[in-house]
Amino acid sequence: MNTIRAGVYGGSGYAGLDLVEILAAHPQVDLRFATSNTYAGDTAPGTDLRYLPAAEVCPGDADVIFLALPHKASAVMAKRGIEAGVKVVDLSADLRLDTPEAYEASYHSPHPHPELLPAPYGLPEINRAQLQGVDVVATPGCYPTTTLLGLYPLLQFGALRSDAPIFVDAKSGVTGAGRKPSLTTHFAEVYSNLIPYKTGRAHRHVGELEQEARKLSDAIGPVIFCPHLLPVDRGLMSSIYVSLNDSMSSDQTQAAYLEVYGGEALVDVLPLGEQATLKQAVKTNKCVISITPVLDRYAHITSVTDNLRKGAASQAVQNMNLMFGLDETLGLL
Repeated sequence: MNTIRAGVYGGSGYAGLDLVEILAAHPQVDLRFATSNTYAGDTAPGTDLRYLPAAEVCPGDADVIFLALPHKASAVMAKRGIEAGVKVVDLSADLRLDTPEAYEASYHSPHPHPELLPAPYGLPEINRAQLQGVDVVATPGCYPTTTLLGLYPLLQFGALRSDAPIFVDAKSGVTGAGRKPSLTTHFAEVYSNLIPYKTGRAHRHVGELEQEARKLSDAIGPVIFCPHLLPVDRGLMSSIYVSLNDSMSSDQTQAAYLEVYGGEALVDVLPLGEQATLKQAVKTNKCVISITPVLDRYAHITSVTDNLRKGAASQAVQNMNLMFGLDETLGLL
């Protein structure tokens, strides 16, 4: 295959920086441009490129564009990329939800281009068959990626009780809030602190989580989602508490995870008794999972990723590899 010409919109944000780093080292990619209106003219780290304002870049100069942009702005650029005949990998929320109504319910504004929905949901370990050769992919959010990978084997086996909630206690590093400074991400607010926010069912990712979980199993209860801001730069941990139905006891869960993920290069299931930690996933492109049986019908799953890698940039590249018929781990291992 010929070298793939790639461009990154939003290349100076935290996810964009990791994306530029991965693409610059990818053996099959020629990184043609990275945009940043804020840092236009500065060198994109690790490359010979200088950031360009988005208005000065033509999507058609690439074979694939990556959109590390805020929601609403991303959909506009996705539309331009599609019209230019290039492949689009979106890292924003704009293409993740299947309907304009679902988008408006989660993001409290109309979708900028509802005709783009639905788009393939780019979680390769679950949706690999739907991602091969397509022109547009919605890369999942970091919280849904980590949580859905933690739940996937139980959803696939239909092992969860339909009358019991799924409790997700999640914690993310500060980079998950983006590079633009705010009071809540100020050093003095975050240091030596642990901050819950948008708990229960208030977080915008709840709709995305439930949408994708219910595609795998209709018989599940609601997701109760409690995110927290950790005083670290990167890394994300989802502690997931589930109630099992009569089809699976807690001491059978480990075998289910090993069966589902046994051939996955970017998911590691730890031995029983070993707990997943942030350091096992940070600065890697993998998800690390541990399972703890709790009584007979209850289990605890810990799922850990780097929120900027498997939770964003490296998963976007994994999706690109599938879109172009490459080994999906190329440039990631």
